[in-house]
Amino acid sequence: MHKLANTRLDECRRRAQNEALGHRGRKDDPLYRARRLLTKADERLDHRGRTKLLGLLNAGDPHGEVTAMWHAKQVVRSIYDHRDRALALEFATRLGHDLQDEDHPPEAHQLGRTLLRWRHQICAWHASGVSNGPTEGINNLVKRVKRVAFGIVNHRNYRIRALLYAGKPNWDLLPNLEPRSLKPEAPD
Repeated sequence: MHKLANTRLDECRRRAQNEALGHRGRKDDPLYRARRLLTKADERLDHRGRTKLLGLLNAGDPHGEVTAMWHAKQVVRSIYDHRDRALALEFATRLGHDLQDEDHPPEAHQLGRTLLRWRHQICAWHASGVSNGPTEGINNLVKRVKRVAFGIVNHRNYRIRALLYAGKPNWDLLPNLEPRSLKPEAPD
């Protein structure tokens, strides 16, 4: 949900930038300069970073839409601060409806609709405490190996490369990989 909130915030920033200046972001534009600070969590911003962010938002966000989306993103992140699943579900439901308010930017409406649609799955984390982060990390690793290899046809070599890329594999657990054939032979 954090990634989606950041994506909607970035879409809002781009739209506001284009409406205010009539072009995509350039390095001297305030909203373009604020793009990295906007994705940071509020508690990770120090005083200097928060001051810079608020100054850039004041300079480049005439209607306050990006500022509203930034606050919405912070509130969406707070769903995971609740310990009780029922309370988190009620909070997510109310937040989803609040984001549908006509005073909010269209990206907030999209975020609110998605939050309402997936609120039970989002709040399921409170029951289990487990995320799919490790699985996504492994999938990302495998895709990077494939990308770097420019396509591998032999599944055995692909598996070996993925295991080597992930770190030092335990060869005892992988008897069908025959580690001796992979190690360089000692010179005579």
